[in-house]
Formats: sequence, structure tokens, C-alpha cells
Amino acid sequence: MKPWKKALKVGLVGATGVVGETFINMLEEYAFPIAELRPFASDKSLGVKLELAGKEWACQVLKPGCFDGLDMVFFSSGDDISKEWAPQAVKSGAFAIDNSNAFRMDQGINLVVPEVNGHLLNENSKPQIIANPNCSTIQLVVALKPLYDKFGISDVTVSSYQAVSGAGLPGFDELLDQTRNFQTPDHAAKIFPKQILFNCIPQIGGFGADGFCTEETKIMNETCKIMGDDKIKVSAFTVRIPALNAHSEAVWVTLNKPATKDEVINTLGSFEGLAVMQDDYPTAIDVSGEDPVFVGRIHQDRHNPNRWLMWVVSDNLKKGAALNGLQIAERIFS
Repeated sequence: MKPWKKALKVGLVGATGVVGETFINMLEEYAFPIAELRPFASDKSLGVKLELAGKEWACQVLKPGCFDGLDMVFFSSGDDISKEWAPQAVKSGAFAIDNSNAFRMDQGINLVVPEVNGHLLNENSKPQIIANPNCSTIQLVVALKPLYDKFGISDVTVSSYQAVSGAGLPGFDELLDQTRNFQTPDHAAKIFPKQILFNCIPQIGGFGADGFCTEETKIMNETCKIMGDDKIKVSAFTVRIPALNAHSEAVWVTLNKPATKDEVINTLGSFEGLAVMQDDYPTAIDVSGEDPVFVGRIHQDRHNPNRWLMWVVSDNLKKGAALNGLQIAERIFS
């Protein structure tokens, strides 16, 4: 990351969740210059101390004026909390980087993946709400952007295979609990609609009248907004799998111009934030804990020479949430 202009005063809403924990770890990993950290959590976590930069910071609860004096507030606590409190952060003079779905499709709010549309933000930007996209969308658009810029894209089909960490700590715990007791004949599903152990569930979120679930709708809508092109035809099918962390996607992308395999690989490999694997392919276990979006199994469709297939894998807690948020902050403060 670039050098920061000053040490920042940062708020973190949802500090005790898995994304919040990842965010704090990344602040430490990247030596993010912290003048103050204000972690916010529920009443049951009031006073719990979190370590960062050699200091302990006590969890607070949200209340009027709690964001005063902060430069940036990262929200990772769900739509309702974001809708109520993100505008208050902006009124207090802070940038609100929101990881929920509350503002993503609001036409007046930027939906940002820095490698793709980071030009929307700079050091002259004023405090505002900035939406952090859905984790599955982030890795998809990072892989699409270089191909779009060089060849153009007419349509994209994506099938995702998403880890349980995407459902937060309760989803993570549900898989671990079922794994510990794998010989139990019946595993009651609490977080997921069906047993996740030894299973794949073709549903993430609720279903709409058109048969698409909410996760699929997010990917389809957000991709066009981030790419700045509502003419791209995007179709998505999302599946929850018993991987602990990192989401995987099989992607079919139809280019507007002919391209050779070498051209496609070189175009992807030269793009910021992408790691191309030619002689191997990434898996969720390989990629968990890594920063880049990984791409492998790049090959041409047998029936349409302009359609290319690729396997895209990324850590949904890092690039899919916390890291993307930090990269947004980098555009503003460095």
C-alpha cells in the first residue's frame, strides 16, 4: 500500500464479527497508521478490549455523537445498522465504508472496487457513504475488468461455490460443529437452509419470484454498476459448499473481439490485484489468507471461440470485504 498522509482515527462497527476481526488483523498486517481505534459492537461486548498497534481499545456501543472526530468508519453489521448509522458517521465528518447491502444499488452512492473503478475516489473526495460490494462480485469484477478494457464483454455467466465464512461466525461454527459430530445421523440446520456437512446447497439468501436468490441478484446487479456498463448480460447461480473460507467461481465470459489464449492470459496477468496460475489452479484452501484474486483453468469454449472459461478464487473475508475497504481508504487518505 502507498504511504499514508497521517495517522487516522478509525471506527469499526461490527468489531467482534469475522469481518471485523479480519479488518483489525489487516490494519496490523499493513501497519495502518492508527491514531485511534473505536470498535463498536453489541451490548454484550461492551468493554471487551481489542488489541491493535500495541494498545488495547475497548468496545463501545453505538450512540449519538459516537463518530465525532473520526476520519473513517468501516461498517460490517448488517443492513439495518448501516442504514441508521452510516449517515450519522458522514454527518460527523467521517467517510463511511459500508460492507452491507444497504446502499450498494443506490444510484447516488459509489460502489467501489479500487482496481476497477477507484477513479471515483481521490484525496479531494468529501466525506460520504461508500458501498463495499458483495464479496462474490468483488472477485468477479477484478477478473473481468482487464478483459473488458481490452476486448469488450457482451455477457458473463458465473456459478459460485461459496465458503461458510460468508455467513459470518455462526456459519463457520455450524460447519465445525457438524464436522466434530460427523457420525450423528441428523445435523439440524440453523444458519443454512439444509445440512452443510457433506453437502452443497444451491441457495444463498431468499428466493425471488423469478427463481433467483438474493446472492445471485446482488452479483448480477452489482457487476454492471461497478463496470459502468448496464449492457453486459450477467447471469449467476450461487452454491454454498462446506469450505471454511474463500469463494470459488466458474466463469464463462464472452468477448466482443477475438483473442488468443496467450492474449487472454497476458491481459489477466498484467492486471493489478490478479494472480494467474497457468500450470495449476487455485483452490479455497490455497487462497484462504491471501490478498489477490486468483485465476486458473483459462481455456476457450469449444462452441464459441469468443467465449472463455476461467476459475476465479479469492478470500472473501480479505479481498471480499476488509482488504477492499482498506484499499478504498487508501484512495482517499494516501
